[in-house]
Order: sequence, then structure tokens, then C-alpha cells
Amino acid sequence: MEIRPCRAEDVPVLDRHIPAPGAPSRHADRFARQEAGAGTYLLAWRDGVPVGHGQVRWDGCAAPEVRAALGDCPELNGLDVWPEGLRGQGIGTALVHAAEELVRERGGTALGLGVARDNPRAAALYARLGYEPVVAYTDRWAWTDAAGRTHACADACTFLVRPLAVRGG
Repeated sequence: MEIRPCRAEDVPVLDRHIPAPGAPSRHADRFARQEAGAGTYLLAWRDGVPVGHGQVRWDGCAAPEVRAALGDCPELNGLDVWPEGLRGQGIGTALVHAAEELVRERGGTALGLGVARDNPRAAALYARLGYEPVVAYTDRWAWTDAAGRTHACADACTFLVRPLAVRGG
């Protein structure tokens, strides 16, 4: 398995292999954020096929509750492994570790991430990796369907943080 930042030529491959129902421009939006320097869109590849992704948002979580508690603590956002049958094989763990290493390389001392309260499997993974709950919040997002209608969504979440030891050098 290879984990690396997204490249422009990866976006159409992502669109083909990792569907984004309700958010057809999700991969392009995350790549654009990376190009603007506001994030790093990490991709996991197996045998030339993308099997997971997550974006480190360098300016932190946008939710006001999280910003009030943690400021601009970098956030690993949108972690996903696809197809679902590949979950539980270490891909998500590898993406989290790669994100942590990126944060360390930039001098960061902590990484945060949100987990929906109705996702106990992900919450268990994050707990095993040392992430602890800090603040409850509502993740608000919107998507536009093919007819141009915008749909607002809200998920009850908990923001978790893991302090990162600085690597000696």
C-alpha cells in the first residue's frame, strides 16, 4: 500500500473508484484546498487503485464549537476507506499515521478529528490510536444535487484529539 498526497491526475481516478454520493465535487474540492495550501489530501493506493483518503486541514475544524475549544488545531477530515469490504485491514490506521507524521513535520503537537456519534466502529479505531474526546459539536455541511438543489445536512459528532510527541532529530 502507498499513501501520498493527491495529484491533479488522481482526481478523475478518485471519482471513478471512490464514489461521493451527495457531494460529486468532493475530491476536486479537497484537491483545490490542497493546491491553495490549506490542506493536504492524502490518498491510500493498493495495486494502483485508490482505497482510502483523508484530508489534513491545516487551519483546523470549521465547527464553531471546536474552534472555540481548540483554535486551529490541525484536523484530519473526511477519513474514508472504500469499498467498505476493505475496512478493518489497516488502511484507515495507515492514513491516520501518515497525517500525524505530516503534522509533526510541520512542527505540530496535536491532531484532531471528528467522529459521528452513530459511528462506533470509527470511534473504537480512534480510541485505539490514542485519540480522546474533547468537545461535542454539530458537523454542518451541504451538497448540491444534479438538479442544482442544495441540501443542508447536520451530524452529531465528537471531536477527538491526540497529542503528538515530537520526533527527536
